[in-house]
Amino acid sequence: MKNLFLEIFTWWSGQTLGTRLHTFLHGRLVGYDIDGNKYYVNKKNNETRWVIYNGEIDASKVNANWHDWIHYRTEKIPDTEIKEKSWHKKHQMNYTGTKDFYSPVNASDRTTRSIAKSYEAWSPEERK
Repeated sequence: MKNLFLEIFTWWSGQTLGTRLHTFLHGRLVGYDIDGNKYYVNKKNNETRWVIYNGEIDASKVNANWHDWIHYRTEKIPDTEIKEKSWHKKHQMNYTGTKDFYSPVNASDRTTRSIAKSYEAWSPEERK
């Protein structure tokens, strides 16, 4: 029941009811990526392409192969069974703005860290 409520009234937590209906009526599933995102194309003209994200909506979750397809750089639908090289890293979404953001090892807790000042700020009230 909660998922239905979220689907009707929110757009940031997943696909909306309108997107689900549009996908059901006009979409044809062309493939999945490793993260479970689903990629669709328009049934009639194959020109319109869209993605239904698995979980949180974030465009950085689309890996490079599907990014080229969704932005019309290639017509070839990516193969999910492509063997990656041993030195390739697994695609990750951009965590900036989330609780999992990157922080250098030597950075302390940002809320308690104070900046050591080697100067004194000028104030117009202090005239000599």
